[in-house]
Amino acid sequence: MFQGSLVALVTPMLEDGAVDVDALRRLVDWHVEQGTDGIVAVGTTGESATLDTEEHCRTIRQVVDFVAGRIPVIAGTGANSTTEAIELTACAKAAGADACLLVTPYYNKPTQEGLYLHHKAVAEAVDIPQLLYNVPGRTACDMLPETIGHLSKVDNIVGAKEATGELDRLPRIRELTGPDFGLYSGDDATGCEFMLRGGNGVISVTSNVAPKTMHLMCQAALAGDRAEAERLDASLAGLHQKLFVEANPIPVKWVLAEMGMMGRGIRLPLTWLTEGVRDQVRSAMKQAGII
Repeated sequence: MFQGSLVALVTPMLEDGAVDVDALRRLVDWHVEQGTDGIVAVGTTGESATLDTEEHCRTIRQVVDFVAGRIPVIAGTGANSTTEAIELTACAKAAGADACLLVTPYYNKPTQEGLYLHHKAVAEAVDIPQLLYNVPGRTACDMLPETIGHLSKVDNIVGAKEATGELDRLPRIRELTGPDFGLYSGDDATGCEFMLRGGNGVISVTSNVAPKTMHLMCQAALAGDRAEAERLDASLAGLHQKLFVEANPIPVKWVLAEMGMMGRGIRLPLTWLTEGVRDQVRSAMKQAGII
C-alpha cells in the first residue's frame, strides 16, 4: 500500500507547449531529495487532458526512468473512453509504473453501474494495481461510497483517491472496503484531517511546491500526532487555498516558475496565471516559507 505524500506532479512545458524533459528530470530528483513518498505522473494536474496518447505514454516512461526505483510511480491513465483508459493503462504497465490512477469518466455522466463496469473492464484488461479517482467538481460524475466498496472486491483495484473534501465519507468508504484498501485524500485543504481519521495519504497539488513540509506533515498525521500535523499543515493553509485561485494547474505551475524549477509553459485552453491574483499566491508562498 502507498503511504504519505504522493505528489500530483505537474508536467513542465516550454513556452511553445512542448514537454520540458530536462525540467521533468529536475523535478523528479528534487522530489526524491525532499522526501516525497511517491509520484503521480500525468494525472489531471499533469494536464493529461491535453497530452496525446504518445506524449502521455512517453512522459510516464520518462518519469519511471528518472525515478529509477527510488520511490513508487503511479501513472494517471483515466479517460472518459473505456478503450482509451485500457490503452493508457497498458502503456503504464509496459513503462514499469507501480500502479495506475484512473479518474472517473468525465463529461459522460455514467450511472453508478456504468462506473462499476468501466473500472472493472480496465482492471480485468490490465494486470497492474489500480486506484480509483473521484473528483466530481471537475468531472460532473460522483462515484458513491457503495460503488467504491463494490469495486474494492476486484483483485487489482487496491485504493481510491477521494477528492470531494467531504470527510464524513471516509468512515463509510472504509467500512465498505476494509482495512487493506488504500484511501487517499485528493483535497489538500482537508488532507491532514483525512489522514488523522484513518486515511493512508494525500495525492497532493501543494506537494509540488512544498514537498518536504508535506512529507513531514503526512508522517505526523499517519503517526497520529495531531498537534505536529496541524502545526505543519497550518503553514501550508494558504497554498492549499491559493493554488486553486484559478483552475489547477495554472497557479501551481506559476509558483514553480517563480521558484525557478520550470519555465512558463502551459497548454491551451489553460493560460498563465492572471496578474491580478499573483500577489495572493505570493502571500501564500511566503507563509509556507518557500520564498
